[in-house]
Amino acid sequence: MAQANVPLKDYRNIGIIAHIDAGKTTTTEGILYRTGINHKIGEVRGDGDGATTDWMAQEKERGITITSAAVTCFWKGHKINIIDTPGHIDFTAEVERSLRVLDGAVTVFDGKMGVEAQTETVWRQANKYGVPRICFVNKINQIGGDFYKSLDSIHNRLSKHALPVHLPIGFEKDINGLVDLLDMKAYTYSDYTDKALVQGEIPADMLEKAKNARSLLVEAAVEAEDELFERFLEEGEESITLEELKRALRKRVLAGDFFLVTGGDGRGVIVEKVLDLVNDFLPSPLDVEAIQGTNPKTGDVVERQPADSEPLSALAFKIASDPFVGRLIFVRVYSGKLTAGSYVLNTTTGEKERIGRIVRMHADKREDIDHVGAGDIAAVVGLKTTFTGHTLSDPAHPIVLESIEFPEPPVSIAVEPKTKADQEKMGIALQRLAEEDPTFRIHTDEETGQTIMSGMGELHLDILVDRMKREFNVEANIGEPQVAFRETIRGTAEAQGKHAKQSGGRGQYGDVWIRFEPTESGEGFEFVDEIKGGVVPQEYRAPVQKGIKDTLEGGVIAGYPMIGVKATLYDGSYHDVDSSELAFNLAGVLAVKAGIPQARPVILEPVMKVEVSTPEDFMGDIIGDLNSRRGRIDAMEDIPGGAKLVRAYVPLANLFGYTNDIRSMSQGRAASTMELAQYEEVPPNVMQEIIAKRTNK
Repeated sequence: MAQANVPLKDYRNIGIIAHIDAGKTTTTEGILYRTGINHKIGEVRGDGDGATTDWMAQEKERGITITSAAVTCFWKGHKINIIDTPGHIDFTAEVERSLRVLDGAVTVFDGKMGVEAQTETVWRQANKYGVPRICFVNKINQIGGDFYKSLDSIHNRLSKHALPVHLPIGFEKDINGLVDLLDMKAYTYSDYTDKALVQGEIPADMLEKAKNARSLLVEAAVEAEDELFERFLEEGEESITLEELKRALRKRVLAGDFFLVTGGDGRGVIVEKVLDLVNDFLPSPLDVEAIQGTNPKTGDVVERQPADSEPLSALAFKIASDPFVGRLIFVRVYSGKLTAGSYVLNTTTGEKERIGRIVRMHADKREDIDHVGAGDIAAVVGLKTTFTGHTLSDPAHPIVLESIEFPEPPVSIAVEPKTKADQEKMGIALQRLAEEDPTFRIHTDEETGQTIMSGMGELHLDILVDRMKREFNVEANIGEPQVAFRETIRGTAEAQGKHAKQSGGRGQYGDVWIRFEPTESGEGFEFVDEIKGGVVPQEYRAPVQKGIKDTLEGGVIAGYPMIGVKATLYDGSYHDVDSSELAFNLAGVLAVKAGIPQARPVILEPVMKVEVSTPEDFMGDIIGDLNSRRGRIDAMEDIPGGAKLVRAYVPLANLFGYTNDIRSMSQGRAASTMELAQYEEVPPNVMQEIIAKRTNK
């Protein structure tokens, strides 16, 4: 399988990203078949062997991708590491952590739907990490598939700077190839399973269209180089050679704000043209800026070039439990060389770890290798204390790379083991699943003693419970889903927290004045020290901060964690003998209890951005139902196939079971997607209901 000695300039680390059901996994299958890794194309749904990258039982049954799978293939002398990411919003963390370590991406669109809700989310994630990408409009050979309408939706919702590099030949079921605007040749097939594309002349009825599209492409390309731009103005399009055009387009794509678009059937021979685009236009590890991190000892910024000769720096971006080898840690090596049997420093924890085995992953199959070099991706066996987002480095040259941030999970359920035997197994299972998935959290409710699982949505939690049952044989009872409410403040208040106790012998004395106000971002917790002189000695300020922070975890209205609070310590007093860290910690606690109720506390709830595609007949019912769920309709638009798209913002508390409700409302013909938009203040009547529920618990 391996092809040795591929130069680093010919490596490609790419992700396949898209909305659920756009055909990412099928496109990956097409690529693996075409590059000779697979001898047939796996089906995502059905009773066959299933897709290579969808190897979990739950993925095969549901026909969706849950975990990012990593595969390596080779095309025309290039080594391509591909990560097929999930499209469902509940697994957005998988996309986030994959994009963090990838150099480029192929965004797949459903040609029948164009840009969908989750496409926008993954597009934003790719923008955040500055990942250059090419666009592949899939399924244009199916009824309702339309390359040009999909291109319009890319222009309207994602970027105006997206130009076709290929034009499809034919329409819907008659599509049989494409016109390549670079070399102005047609590439056709008689059946999508053909062994190769046939090169020929452009059909006469498409020649004019192709010439116009190529002119736009050349015009956009020459902007990358002044010399080309001037020549283009003086001598016209013909003066630009094919090599120059490709070089200039590559520069535009690598800048991250210009996108080439192609289309076709992701299962078929046409993916060879997608692979050519990956080779020609997406970055190698050498095209990406040198990775920056900090030296944990000095705090200085350090830089590492993507070369084997540099000191080792690598980022662990995913953890998977493998039934045969145990914990697999996927790593992207940015510099240096990771060798089996060597010792590395986990700079995040400060502990040394031994690299057991290194394996090249092909979805769930493994191939042992003795080292992995700069710019490459592989999985490591034998690391005990390394988790997602941790940095591995050369012990003599430590570096900490920027970690990966994950959103807070908005949905919770209570889970309890059915038997005593399940209890112990459940603890192990939950810990393992939490290690793998950074958006899955577990905590114990102090009031009820129940174990609470929190995740990104109902499907996310459903699959985690299912995995607990299958992989760890744990039978558990599951409670109703609960919303993760938050509390915050809308006003400002100043309060004294004074803890003074005198009881025979040494007393306790801590006295602080705190100003509470909302943070600018409305998120997190900020502590500001404004003490002038020594009215509160330096060593007592951290205990004050800890007292405040810990108390805010329990809120003041209904006991939900507080966010968006800025606490400023601006005055206080101490006693030479009686003051202690504990006394000032308790003073911080008392200041919260005195000040927060005066700072207009409110409850916040997660509000979801919901998109519903529906035949027009059910439009009225769908909108009426959304309104009854406290939804705000944001927009309505036409989508291909005569259907309508409704966009709305709806509180998560009113969306449990929505997928089933919408099916019964529309005879199974409407579909919805949702993602967390923001936290918003709940109306007063709803706030009263929430408080009543919490106090009656």
